[in-house]
Amino acid sequence: MFDRHVAEGRLTKRELIEPCPGAPQLEYRMLFYTLPSHEWRIDAMLALLKEPGVWSDDRERRFGELLGYETWQIDHWLTHGRSPTDA
Repeated sequence: MFDRHVAEGRLTKRELIEPCPGAPQLEYRMLFYTLPSHEWRIDAMLALLKEPGVWSDDRERRFGELLGYETWQIDHWLTHGRSPTDA
């Protein structure tokens, strides 16, 4: 559904196909869409997702920022939105 917006220049698209960790015979596909001139968000998101270590509140906050959420929305999510197993 987004491809028509990409064709009209309202969105940009990047597709990545990579081998699955632990199962290199399989691949997974990631699609990213951004507003024009916001392609930097894709690079920042990929860097964030590739950071080693456990997922933290700081990483969750940066994830929300890259998706365009406001600080109060991220704060609410960190406080109320996740299930107890996510914390």
